[in-house]
Amino acid sequence: MTFTPRRSLRLTMLLSALLLTGSGVAAAQAVAPPQGGYVALGDSYSSGLGAGDYRGGGSCRRSARSYAQLWAAAHPARRFDFTACSGATSRDVLTSQLGPLNEGTDLVSITAGANDAGFADVMTVCSLNGDDACLSRVAQARTYIEKTLPAALDTTYGAIRKKSPKAHVVVLGYPHLFAPHRTCARGMTEPKQATLNAAVDVINRVMSQRAAQHGFTFGDVTRRFAEHGVCSTSPWIHPLTLPVSESYHPTTDGQEHGYLPEFTGLAPRAGAHRGV
Repeated sequence: MTFTPRRSLRLTMLLSALLLTGSGVAAAQAVAPPQGGYVALGDSYSSGLGAGDYRGGGSCRRSARSYAQLWAAAHPARRFDFTACSGATSRDVLTSQLGPLNEGTDLVSITAGANDAGFADVMTVCSLNGDDACLSRVAQARTYIEKTLPAALDTTYGAIRKKSPKAHVVVLGYPHLFAPHRTCARGMTEPKQATLNAAVDVINRVMSQRAAQHGFTFGDVTRRFAEHGVCSTSPWIHPLTLPVSESYHPTTDGQEHGYLPEFTGLAPRAGAHRGV
C-alpha cells in the first residue's frame, strides 16, 4: 500500500491519539493483571501471640516477630496483608479475614482449628485440675476434632480457594507443647502432657487431610519443635506465664526458628505454581 503525505499524517495522528488516550489496542495492553501477594490468615499461632512487639490489630496481637511478618519483611517486593487474629476460629477466618484475597493472590498461610476445639479451655482445665478432669476434657476436644472440625475446615478452605483460585495455600499445623518425660510445668503431670501432645497429633492429622483434599500444602512443625517444648533445655513454647494469654504459645524463637523455616521451605512453590 502506498501512503500519501495526507494519509501518513492521518495515521500518525491516529497512533498518537491511541497512545495518549489509552484506547484501542494500547488500552488493552495497559490493563495490568491483579497484583500478586501474600495473605496471612489464622489464629494466635499465625498472629504471633507470645512473640511480643505487637503492632496494630488491638486484641488480635499481631507481632512483628511472627513467622508471617518475618517472611514478608524478607520479601519486600510482595504485597502483604496480615489478617490473622488471636483467638480466631476457622469460622472467624471465614467471616472476617478473607477480605484481601483476590484472583491475583499467589500465596496464603493459615493456622486454624485449635480454637474451634476449645483448646484454651482445655489448657485451663488441665492447668487447674487433676488428671481425670484433664483427660476427660481432652477426650471431648478430640471428639470435636474428629467429628465436627473437618466440615468446618472444608467450608473455610473452600472459601479461600474460591476467592484466590491461583494461590498456593500453606496450612501450618501445631507443635507438641511439651518435651517428653519432663515434669517442670506447674500442674502438668506426665499423663496430662502425653495426652495433650497426642491431641495435637489428632488435630494436625485432620488439618493435613482436609488441606490435601483442597489441593493445599500442609506444614508439620512438630519435628522442628521436637527438642524445644515446655520443660526442654531450650524451650520455644511459653509455659504458664504472664500475661496468661501468652501461655503455651510460641516464643520469638518458636516463630523464627520453628514456624518461619517450615513456611519458607514451602512458600517458594508458589513461584513455581504461578510462574513468578
